[in-house]
Amino acid sequence: MNVADRFVEILEEEGIENVFGVPGEQITPIYKSLSASGINHILTRHEQAAAHAADGYYRSTGKIGVCIATASPGALNFTMALATAFKDNVPILVLTGDNELEYRNTDHFQTTPQFEMFRHITRASYNPLNGTEALYALRAAIFELKTIPKGPIHINLAKDVLLQEDFDDIKLCYLCEDDMSNVTRAQELIDKSERPLFILGAGAISQKDNLEEIAENYRIPVTTTFHGRGIISEDDDMNLGMAGIRSAPRSKYALEHADCIIALGIRASERTFQEVPENLIHVNINKDVLVGDCPIHGKVEDFLAEITFKKVDWIDEILRIDNTIEIEGSDDDLKPQAAIKRILSRFYDNITVSDAGSHTTWTTLFKKCLKPGHLLFSGSMAPMGYGLPAAIGAAIASDEKIILINGDGDFQMNVQELATLKENDLDVIVFILNNSEFAIIRQWQEDFYDMEAYQVELKNPDFVKLASSYGIDAVRVENLEDLEMILQNELAGPLVVEVVVESEKVPLPK
Repeated sequence: MNVADRFVEILEEEGIENVFGVPGEQITPIYKSLSASGINHILTRHEQAAAHAADGYYRSTGKIGVCIATASPGALNFTMALATAFKDNVPILVLTGDNELEYRNTDHFQTTPQFEMFRHITRASYNPLNGTEALYALRAAIFELKTIPKGPIHINLAKDVLLQEDFDDIKLCYLCEDDMSNVTRAQELIDKSERPLFILGAGAISQKDNLEEIAENYRIPVTTTFHGRGIISEDDDMNLGMAGIRSAPRSKYALEHADCIIALGIRASERTFQEVPENLIHVNINKDVLVGDCPIHGKVEDFLAEITFKKVDWIDEILRIDNTIEIEGSDDDLKPQAAIKRILSRFYDNITVSDAGSHTTWTTLFKKCLKPGHLLFSGSMAPMGYGLPAAIGAAIASDEKIILINGDGDFQMNVQELATLKENDLDVIVFILNNSEFAIIRQWQEDFYDMEAYQVELKNPDFVKLASSYGIDAVRVENLEDLEMILQNELAGPLVVEVVVESEKVPLPK
């Protein structure tokens, strides 16, 4: 048995069922071991797509996503997707091949300092020099991904290290270095509060059931960040909607009038708080993102176990506020917002994936999240091309029908993954909002730079023929009536629906 064989065995022991990747020379020992394992490998057509798919795999179900690439040309294609996962704290295991150790720090063919490059876009990057170190790195990475899920972890694997047969496999025991010293102060703030408010982020997803019970029993209202949507169903009156730049009227009022804000598992970025509020209790396993005068470095689960709550009475005051957000053009033929409104009305209970661009605003406003992972999108980095591979990852993870809403521009950033979609026969319905332009860039040019649209018009292919060339059913609609007729059918993927829409401006955050 060599290191690659034991590596794959450990992945199996840890419950890894699916991995995404593209093979290559330096990573072949891992692929040889995978071929004899029970792990399902999903072959993507580009390494960026493999990492985005691993990202969507985790976001939809909470299962660790794994992506694999060979040395430099393959590994460096990961960078945009890893930066996306890093910015959004998405825990994925990243395995890259490399040339033999003797070629480190040389100008040998396909040798670059991958370890140093990845250090800046991962939570940890390991560069093992022998088999024992490689297996240690794997066990350490999986432990952290499961218990301290703060972002991607990278292991760079030289080909000769993977082929070593003389190694030790040391099982690890870790203790999380928490700092719960401010829990007493947090309890005092909660005890004297008459208007407490939860803000829930992705780090609170594991405590969904507990938080639902607390919110209901003690009548404490809830807001969420983008990535915390669905922890409390958005059909529940206790959920006031999103906080921050896309805040709903009720959540905006609650944030302005709360006397104690309990932020659980959020990054507290500028998209949530323009200024750090007073009386903020901020709990996060990542101490680097903590803000305010009462930071608590630890798990949300441990914090809730230490804290007691009391029943409060201000939710009725908040519920008197009309929470309707008026969206102009939502019934106009054929505005993108009108199309998205109908798509999401038809598929309200399905996992929805969005990409980057003007359609993202309308999707965010119309989508109701009934559970965590109900809306996937690349938040803090927002690269174009996230949507299709992330939808593939979500479909592999959940075995559900996945709805992808993207624009014509970002769809073409990873269009080759239609092959992956077809090969795996996934139930993904791809809606392409085609306005033949980079609409959000045009809007920035016109509104903020006082210039005419420049280099934003797109000469698009025939998307129906393109999808058909991959063996995927496809249809084009050019008006609202035809779209509504299509949506009345029992649709199943893989399917591409091109929706021709007008140029439109979105309401930009101020």
